[in-house]
Amino acid sequence: MAGWLLSLCFTLVFSLCDASRTPPASPALDGFLRNGNFEKAPKQEKLNKTVIMGKYSLPGWEIEGLVEFVSGGPQPGGFYFPIPRGTHAVRLGNEASISQNVDAKPGFLYSITFGATRTCAQDEMLRILVPGQTTDISIQTLYSTDGGDTMAIAFKATDKSVRVTFHNLGVQEDPTCGPLLDAIAIKEMPPLTYTPGNLVKNSGFETGPHTFKNYSTGVLLPPHKQDNISPLPGWIIESLKPVKFIDKKHFSVPSGLFAIEMVAGRESAIAQVIRTVPNKLYTLSFTVGDAKNNCHGSMMVEAFAGKQTLKVPYVSQGKGGFKTASFKFQAISSRTRITFYSAYYHTKLDDFGHMCGPVLDDVEVVPVS
Repeated sequence: MAGWLLSLCFTLVFSLCDASRTPPASPALDGFLRNGNFEKAPKQEKLNKTVIMGKYSLPGWEIEGLVEFVSGGPQPGGFYFPIPRGTHAVRLGNEASISQNVDAKPGFLYSITFGATRTCAQDEMLRILVPGQTTDISIQTLYSTDGGDTMAIAFKATDKSVRVTFHNLGVQEDPTCGPLLDAIAIKEMPPLTYTPGNLVKNSGFETGPHTFKNYSTGVLLPPHKQDNISPLPGWIIESLKPVKFIDKKHFSVPSGLFAIEMVAGRESAIAQVIRTVPNKLYTLSFTVGDAKNNCHGSMMVEAFAGKQTLKVPYVSQGKGGFKTASFKFQAISSRTRITFYSAYYHTKLDDFGHMCGPVLDDVEVVPVS
C-alpha cells in the first residue's frame, strides 16, 4: 500500500513538472513571411547577373519563370528601381511567380500586406493566389509618387498549410518587365467584437492588416470587387478605388491606433451593414479630419444611413486635426447600410502626384432612447 502511494506521488510530481514545461500557445501570426523582405540573397552561384537560377534558390521561396533579385537605384539600360521598404526586392518577369507555404489555422481569416512597384510603362497586373481564392491587383495607378504603394488582401484559411503565390500575369515585349515586390507580411485577424452599446463592428478600425513599422505610406485596401474578403473586418470597400489604412505612428489619427483615409474622392467609399429594428430611431456619429500629411483643401465627407444623408465639411491645413459629426436616422428594415465617401479629390500640398483625402474614425450607431 505504501509503495503504491509513493508511486502515485512520484507520478503526480512528474506530471506537474511536465505540465510546467508545456510550451505556451504560439502567438498569432503578425509579421514578415520567411524572407518576406528579401534581404536574404540567393547564393552568388545561383545568380546570372540578376536572374535567379533554380526553383529553390531564393531563400524561403519557390520560384517559377524569370525572377530577378535586384537592389534599389540605377539599373542597366537607364532604369531606376525605387525600393522604399528595404534594400532588395524581386522582380517578376513575364508570367513568373514566387510561392511559399504558410502555417495557418483552418477557418481563420488572414491578411497579406505587400509592397509592389511598377517598373515599366505598361499596365502591370499582379495576381495573388491562395487555396480557393484568386485576387488580381492592378498596379498601374500609383497613390504615392515614390512608387512605394503598400497593399493588403485577405483570405480564409482552408487547411493547416496555405500556399501563397504572387504571379505576374503580364506578357510584355521585354520579358523582364514586371512588378517589384520588396516586402510581404501576414497577419492572423482576431475575432471581431462589439463595443458595448455600439451597433458598428470594428467601429474605430482597430482591427486591420499588418502595417510595416518603418514605412509610412499606409496600406491600400482594394475594393470589394477585387477582394471578396475584406482586409478591414466588418467593413466593405464598395468603391471603384481603394481606401487607405493608416497608423498612429506615421499619421494623425483621431483616436486609437488606426483610422481610414479616403484617398480617391467619390471613387473611395466604405460601408457596413448593421442590424436594426424597423421604424426605430438611431444616432450615427463619426469623426473626420486630416492625416497630418500635407493633404490640404476644403474636404467633404458624406454619410448615408437609411434615407438620411449628412455632408460634413472640413477645411484641412494638412497639419492634423479633426471634428465630430452626428445625425439621426430611422431604420426602414432589419438591416441598414451605413456608407461614407469623400466628395472631392485631393493631393498633398508639396506633391501634386500624391493622392490623399479626409480621415474617418470612431463610427458609432446607438439607438435613440
